[in-house]
Amino acid sequence: MKKLFRRIILLGIIAGASFMFWAEQPILPTEQTSGVEFTIAAGSGLRSSMQQIDAAGVPANPWLMTVLAQITGNSTKLKAGTYELKPGTTPNGLIKQLVRGEFVQEALTIIEGWNFRQMRQAIDNHPGLKHDTAGLSDKDLMAKVSTDFPLPEGLFYPDTYLFAKNSSDLQIYKQAHNLMLKRLNEAWLARNDNLPYATPYEALIMASIVEKETGKKSERSMIAGVFVNRLRQGMLLQTDPTVIYGMGEQFKGNIRKRDLQTDTPHNTYTRLGLPPTPIALPGAESLHAAMNPAQTDAVYFVARGDGSSQFSATLDEHNNAVNKYQRGR
Repeated sequence: MKKLFRRIILLGIIAGASFMFWAEQPILPTEQTSGVEFTIAAGSGLRSSMQQIDAAGVPANPWLMTVLAQITGNSTKLKAGTYELKPGTTPNGLIKQLVRGEFVQEALTIIEGWNFRQMRQAIDNHPGLKHDTAGLSDKDLMAKVSTDFPLPEGLFYPDTYLFAKNSSDLQIYKQAHNLMLKRLNEAWLARNDNLPYATPYEALIMASIVEKETGKKSERSMIAGVFVNRLRQGMLLQTDPTVIYGMGEQFKGNIRKRDLQTDTPHNTYTRLGLPPTPIALPGAESLHAAMNPAQTDAVYFVARGDGSSQFSATLDEHNNAVNKYQRGR
């Protein structure tokens, strides 16, 4: 009886040692060039999770993985989501990955100067997102993001966003919106005195115009200074990007004289002051420029043809600059 008992103990020790050895061996060879992607559905229990991992082609015994999760105290800590088992990962490492929720990471970049339609198209086309907002109008989508702003234009911060694969696209909208409000508030608190904006939203509108008027970062403060001067003097802003925005899908790449004369809510050639909404997604430099415009006498500017602008304080100076840089006289 004692010999049998000893044998049982010995077998248990051997089995335990073998199990711990197995738990520290790579599931996939370290020299393998690709991993195995798998998904654990929301609401899955431990055994169901291991069955899903097995069904996805992960070559780890699901029964042993279940036991490992139990003896390590992690049986109820596994997080649902999409993962990648990378070469060299051990069973112990895989359990830790599931507990920490180290999901497959996807990325989406929202570009400065995009309008909301372009942003929404990029989100709709991203294969790594779950498209919960598909079919919603812009107004209905915005209602799910914010109760403070009925219209979405300009209210999302251009940046690169990382997310777990198969995350809801609504998560991206909320994250980008909250970040824009944070950046806008920071810029508003650090703004110059006596700016002609009554609210941060008006400053956001100006920032969007600055964003579309120049791609040259060093000139954004001067561009903002020109438009601030025009607002203070009661001049029309007369900025083409607002006209183009107001034309919507009717814009075919060229802006004509009749377009400048056709009244829309965003046509700053026909209406005084700022347009009613932003016209694009402004980045950090444009937000800063709108809140801290250059101290200048200039109220005009014209493109030199090399990406830079010529700024003028009088109409005569401006006309001379137009003749030189636009008409070649």
